[in-house]
Formats: sequence, structure tokens, C-alpha cells
Amino acid sequence: MAKFVRATIGIASVVVAAVFPRIALAQSTGLEDMVGARAGQAEGEIQRRGYMNVRGEKGDDRSYTYWWNADRRQCVVIATMDGRYRSIQPTTPPDCRQPANVRPRPTPPPIYVPDRGPSRPPYRPGDDRPGYPGDGVMVDGRPVELGLVCFGDGTRDGLASGTTWTWNRERDRYEYGRYTESRREVFDASLMIQTWPGGGRIRLPRSLIPPINSRGDNGWWDLYDVSVGPDVIRATYRLNGLNKPRVTIDRRSGRITVEGFSSYGFRGTCDTIGHAPRKF
Repeated sequence: MAKFVRATIGIASVVVAAVFPRIALAQSTGLEDMVGARAGQAEGEIQRRGYMNVRGEKGDDRSYTYWWNADRRQCVVIATMDGRYRSIQPTTPPDCRQPANVRPRPTPPPIYVPDRGPSRPPYRPGDDRPGYPGDGVMVDGRPVELGLVCFGDGTRDGLASGTTWTWNRERDRYEYGRYTESRREVFDASLMIQTWPGGGRIRLPRSLIPPINSRGDNGWWDLYDVSVGPDVIRATYRLNGLNKPRVTIDRRSGRITVEGFSSYGFRGTCDTIGHAPRKF
């Protein structure tokens, strides 16, 4: 009987290997850069890349969601723990309620296009959307070399108040009353960045603009000391006399950090405008 069971399991393994070839599991998901992102905010980005949420399930210390991409013909499973994506792995189509014989669509090889020199469409006044050379994007007559949209976590100083029990030494007893204390607030945020030769600007959400500020230009703040290297982009901007945050962008991973006075800051990932996500 034991030999029969082992033989049956062996046959089943062969069948599974035939139905779900290893190449399907090695296929790129196009979501590798999303590992570590906050689950709530990153869902919109996953949908933008063509994935649809199919179902979810709970584990011991994390939850799992299954996403299907019809264009790629690919199913992925995302493990979420403590509000962040801990892993994103390709899995078999039946996990996304698709037929077992569906094969992932192979990624086409890059197409070589001969370099015919710079070509720029005519400039349209008022067109200040982020972009790249060749897109015709101009800001005050300056061509934008790099346009980024970044999403992640913002931090700042805040105040919290409430009611609680406190010890009164003079009366030698506990008393119930209100309290106010400073706290480090963490929140979802997104920002935009444009750079051009010798400068650039950053668009901040309202949550990252303190009440006392040097005022920007329609939400945009000038970048100073801009250094655009092959691997890292660095710059600063002036919020007020005390707070001059530093911006650092890793061009290989797409990660961005903004560090300012006290707990003011931002950490996240950036997408390039008009090009493949990440790695610019």
C-alpha cells in the first residue's frame, strides 16, 4: 500500500510539473520594486500596472492577496505584514481562479531603434507636466530632464491630546484629566520632482507644508544645490528659516528620502514619467 501511495504522489508531481512549468515561476512580475511599500497606498499603483485583486486569505502573522494581470496572463501572491508588502511572488493561474493551462505571456525583447539625434515636439505654453527631453516639457523656458512621481510615508511633529489618569503627589492620589503631548506623526504622502540643468523643483503635499513656511509657487518649491550623478540625485529646498530638508534619490532602486528639521521627512519610491517604472 505504501509503495502505491508513493507511486501516486510521484505521478501527481510529474503532472503538476507538466501543467505549471518552472518558467512560469521564474517570470518577472513587474512588481519587484513594490516590496516594502505601504499596502493601502500601493494598491492603486498595482492596479495601474494592470493587476486586479482576485481574493485574499489570512495567515498566522500575515495576510495574502492574489492579483491577476490579464495582459501578462500572470498571477501573483502578495504577503502583507504590519501594513507593508513583505514579498511579491508569481504563482500558478488557479490561485487567481484561472484555467490551469494558461501560460504567462513572454516578455518581448527590447527593440533597437537607431539614434537619429534629438527630436522635440513644439513647445506648448503652459505645459509644465513632468517628463523627459523629447517630451517638449518646459518650465519657465527650461527643458525638464527628469520628471518623477514618488509615493511613500511622510513624517512630521504633531500634537496629541486626550484624557487619562495621572498621579498627583500633593494630594497623594490619582486624578483624571486632559493631557497634551508632542508626537511624531506618520502618514501616506506623494510628491513630484522635476530637474533641469543646474536646478529643479519639488511639489509637496499639504501634509508636508508646515504652517510657517517661505511659500512656494502653486505647491512647487525650488530645489537648490542640485547634484545629478549616475547613481544618486541630491538637492535641498527651503521650507522656512529653520527647516531646509535634504533630498536624496537612489537612481538604481528608485528610493527617495527627505530629511528635514526634527521629525520632518519622507521615505518612498519614485516612478519616472513616460518611462518604465523605477530605475532611472
